[in-house]
Amino acid sequence: MKKKVLLACNAGMSTSILVKSMQNYAFEEDINVEIKAVSINEAKLNGKSWDIVLLGPQVAYELDDVKSYLEVPVFVIDKEDYGKANGEKVLNFALENCK
Repeated sequence: MKKKVLLACNAGMSTSILVKSMQNYAFEEDINVEIKAVSINEAKLNGKSWDIVLLGPQVAYELDDVKSYLEVPVFVIDKEDYGKANGEKVLNFALENCK
């Protein structure tokens, strides 16, 4: 079954590099997953249709607010993994914590 992983930051731009890294890793490992980057506001509106929502460290202050909108797991991406665009670690974390 395909898992859906949503990443959110201020505008959905800075997470796009990480999304590409995650998609490359998923392709290499033949993992059936959909990954998308959006703004924090879009995540609040549409996050409930995803299996997990991951927030960029720069919007960690939004964690409780986003959780109040959604019934899916919501986490902040590790700062180091985010900075290094470590798609493997972030995707594995997401898959381990999906609903």
